[in-house]
Amino acid sequence: MTAVTPVRNPDVRSMAVMTRRAWWLVVLNFLVPGSAQVLAGNRRLGRFGLASTLVFWALLVVSIVSVVVAHSVLFDIATNTVALTVVQVFLAFYAILWLVLTVDTLRLVRFVSLAPLARGLVAGLAVVVLVGTAGTAAYGSYLSSVQHGLLDTLFSSKKDVAAPVDGRYNVLLLGGDAGADRTGLRPDSISVASIDAETGQTTIIGIPRNLYNAPFRKGSPLYGPYPDGYTCGDDCLVSFLYTYGEAHESLYPRAKSEGSNAGIEAERDAIEGVTGLTIQYYALIDMGGFVDLIDALGGITVDVPYRIPINGGMDANGQPINVDGWIEPGVQHLDGYHALWFARARHGTDDYHRMARQRTVEQAVLAQFTPAKVLSKFQAVANAGTQVVKTDIPQGTLSEFVSLAVKAKSQKITDLEIVPPTYDNVHPDFAAIRAAVKKATATSAAAAAK
Repeated sequence: MTAVTPVRNPDVRSMAVMTRRAWWLVVLNFLVPGSAQVLAGNRRLGRFGLASTLVFWALLVVSIVSVVVAHSVLFDIATNTVALTVVQVFLAFYAILWLVLTVDTLRLVRFVSLAPLARGLVAGLAVVVLVGTAGTAAYGSYLSSVQHGLLDTLFSSKKDVAAPVDGRYNVLLLGGDAGADRTGLRPDSISVASIDAETGQTTIIGIPRNLYNAPFRKGSPLYGPYPDGYTCGDDCLVSFLYTYGEAHESLYPRAKSEGSNAGIEAERDAIEGVTGLTIQYYALIDMGGFVDLIDALGGITVDVPYRIPINGGMDANGQPINVDGWIEPGVQHLDGYHALWFARARHGTDDYHRMARQRTVEQAVLAQFTPAKVLSKFQAVANAGTQVVKTDIPQGTLSEFVSLAVKAKSQKITDLEIVPPTYDNVHPDFAAIRAAVKKATATSAAAAAK
């Protein structure tokens, strides 16, 4: 009893005693929230704080063990809106509790009885304690809220989850460019990410936007009007199908209810016909908003193969003129604006060189998506993501896709570019293209198995 009495009933006339007591109370409030109240204040509040803290520690230990034993637990929580709501409320409760306990601890300290020099130091330590406990919990609750909003805004809530086909997920990637000089949106970048459902091994198949005569999969609404492919002259490039689909929305009446649109579905049907793959999902990337995402990640590092013009036009020989600047050759760290021009500039080169640069950007962005980078700039990345990406990937499959993404980061991404001179874009041999796609995806799966 004598060990407790000086803390609960101190000699307020002794600055030395009160100062030592203040240090103990603040430190105890940090180490074991609630203990300061048990020793020197409202015991009921203290016992509630202690019990809640012990529950928090127990759940924290269980969570850490679960994550170490099975990473999928963390992915399941981070991609489930119900789980995120529970985490958000849970952390908000502890933020409020630890704020109350810290403020009450400061009341128990009785600053007027402390040595003058100690008052500021004790207050400073209390602020650090508040940030370390209540502040951390509040920030965690906020991040859970941001993640919840990201899932609701970006990913589909539909219940149907597509199964792998031949052991692979195939995602259509469209880089949209609705510039002022264009009628509607036309994809400037078309590719398919073919992902092994077991290993995460990924092959990127690049389709040139100026591919002619694209065939449609059987069963497509466009197969009837174009049984021999999209053959109608210069206005029938594969990239033009987006605006064609939007102008004929009645062809795909269920598209909007399933998180897509008629333009995307027309592109999907054509790319399935070209590659022979079944495409389960799509992701449309707004090239203009892409700037914000790269800036949010702190830029990307790429090896620039040759001088690349920024803006401007081209002369009669196809050379850049009236440019706003250049991206010089060599290893460069690019912000969003310059990364966009690195990916989209075509003056002085051709579409096929640009496709290669786009793959470079894609891989550089993936390299930047490290846990530390994303967590440190989570709000900016999340906000940019909702503006940049549109997709029909359902929330129910996100945990699996995140797990595959983690596996994919440790492996080399292979690619197949359907471009001249190997593949003629004007008179394509689609049987040869489909055979090459089949070989490329089979090769990546076999490589991952070794």
